[in-house]
Amino acid sequence: MASFNRVVLVGNLTRDPEMRTLPSGLAVSDIGLAVNDRKKNAVGDWVDEVTFIDITLWGRQAEIACEYLTKGSPALIEGRLKLETWEDKTDGHKRSKLKVIGKKIVLLRGRNDGGGDGGSYSRSASQSSSSRAQVPNNAPPPDDYDYGPPPGEDVPF
Repeated sequence: MASFNRVVLVGNLTRDPEMRTLPSGLAVSDIGLAVNDRKKNAVGDWVDEVTFIDITLWGRQAEIACEYLTKGSPALIEGRLKLETWEDKTDGHKRSKLKVIGKKIVLLRGRNDGGGDGGSYSRSASQSSSSRAQVPNNAPPPDDYDYGPPPGEDVPF
């Protein structure tokens, strides 16, 4: 049976990116994204429904997010869904959370731009070096990386 796990989200960051470095030197960044959906309610008025999504970025994508994004920045994230499960230490109940593992990030405005589409940065692991998008403010292009923890790497969080 075939399966396909891919999401594309456009929204605004809910907080500044948080970056950590694993003992192996690999960068990991967590961001929150608010995605709006506009629809009519039972009365016929337009209302916004906001969905808050936690996203984890790995490698150069994590570094780019921390360098160029701040709370409120618009961004497009492409990635895959991952269900994390754990046992709550306080009450022993099983907990779970659906999050996104980001593989590609597109900045929807330049680093110091107050708005609009002043620049964008896009790079995925599958792009070749000849198809790199222009990076705003002369930032170095990311290296090719699989954007996930190395096999057997313990994630300390």
